[in-house]
Amino acid sequence: MHPMLNIAVRAARKGGNLIAKNYETPDAVEASQKGTNDFVTNVDRDAERLIIEVIRKSYPQHTIIGEECGEVVGEDDTVQWIIDPLDGTTNFVKRLPHFAVSIAVRIKGRTEVAVVYDPMRNELFTATRGQGAQLNGYRLRSGNARDLEGTILATGFPFKQKQHAPPYINMVSALFTTCADFRRTGSAALDLAYVAAGRVDGFFEIGLKPWDFAGGELLVREAGGIVTDFVGGHNYLASGNLVAGNPRVVKSILSAIREQLSEALKR
Repeated sequence: MHPMLNIAVRAARKGGNLIAKNYETPDAVEASQKGTNDFVTNVDRDAERLIIEVIRKSYPQHTIIGEECGEVVGEDDTVQWIIDPLDGTTNFVKRLPHFAVSIAVRIKGRTEVAVVYDPMRNELFTATRGQGAQLNGYRLRSGNARDLEGTILATGFPFKQKQHAPPYINMVSALFTTCADFRRTGSAALDLAYVAAGRVDGFFEIGLKPWDFAGGELLVREAGGIVTDFVGGHNYLASGNLVAGNPRVVKSILSAIREQLSEALKR
């Protein structure tokens, strides 16, 4: 096992255990709003602190980019740990048991290690670049759909950027004529992990942040899938507009949504 994967797994489990424990005691959870329709809880912050503690113990010089703490630049900024301590905070606050810890390690701009951990189901998704993706130790392969016919697609509404609602609804409408159905679960990290596991065939979302998708992106790629922006390029790192799935499904999604994209979504 990659030494950094070992530490990422340890950190994800520690953060996940804290989240699961707090899920049982909702009275102790304090939620506040940090942006439009965007919540943070004391549990997000406590889990992030625990995760950073575990990483710092082994790699004190590395840089950490967390959803809640922002960027903590270390002496070695060629290695970045990208953390979402609780992806699916709204689900957690509403006591809907679907959320995850996401950790990715980027070295010189390339994601090398990824962990997405669902503490409620004890499902640990892991990937190391060039070595495949696994769920609780078993090898993952993304689905083998040949086109959109009969596919289940995961997505998320652009609830933080509602100006994109009209083109988004048009994209959904264009895809729905061909695919079988949609899933909208509230955690992009788990959506991407589920693409890697073949539980859903494809995924698309507008305006994600790096910590939402950094872990899941490597899982998809190591399970044989691809990740692109809405025009088939690699600008999703900047735009956060993502399409993921096996190469045929991604090609079919891109072709179905092409006519519906606003100028802003083509970037």
